[in-house]
Amino acid sequence: MDYKINYSSIIDPLILSAKTIGVNFILFIFLGTYLAFLLSKKDFRFKWLLNTVVTLPLIFPPIAIGFFLLLLLGRNGFIGAFFYNYDISFIFSFKALVLAGFIAGLPLMVKPLQSAIEQFPKNIKEAAYLSGKSRLKTLIYIIIPSIKKSLLACLIIACARSLGEVGITLMLGGNIIGKTDTISLAIYNAVFDGDYNLALILSAILVLISLIFFILLNFLQKKQTNL
Repeated sequence: MDYKINYSSIIDPLILSAKTIGVNFILFIFLGTYLAFLLSKKDFRFKWLLNTVVTLPLIFPPIAIGFFLLLLLGRNGFIGAFFYNYDISFIFSFKALVLAGFIAGLPLMVKPLQSAIEQFPKNIKEAAYLSGKSRLKTLIYIIIPSIKKSLLACLIIACARSLGEVGITLMLGGNIIGKTDTISLAIYNAVFDGDYNLALILSAILVLISLIFFILLNFLQKKQTNL
């Protein structure tokens, strides 16, 4: 029996995943870097709270995180009800996919970058402060250019984690075929429907993308070692 490939079942989840990773990439650069900077400050008052929130996805089951976010961001949720008054919905939409991927990859972006910022020579930072630069300007113009390879490595790892996210995405996105089924969820759906050929093709694509991430990461590590 010939098996006909439905290319839309492959291309649509791939494009959706690419869009999600693209938005997450931008969020990681700006928001992730800023959170790492805040956590690197010893005098930050709410450091313990922020550190807990950022680290939580590493130690808490993703499906449970997704459920709690569903309660918070749903139409009757504490946060969701407020945004619903302005016709803004996070659940079962592209926003949900972005949020799920961002939360999953955030600790892998923030924690290593925080460590890199903390290890940056204090005398250079103090010299920048004495010259009149603020902490934020010192971060942007002095620290980030010096640790750009570490930043890129963090971005690669965080985006790779976002790509493979299933638990939070399943709860927030709802796994709506053609709308919120990323490549990872498309594999889940294919297996559930007994379409193992489609699942195999999608898995092979995901493995290939993961290998590309790994090669880029390995390349950055080698360049850093040779310096």
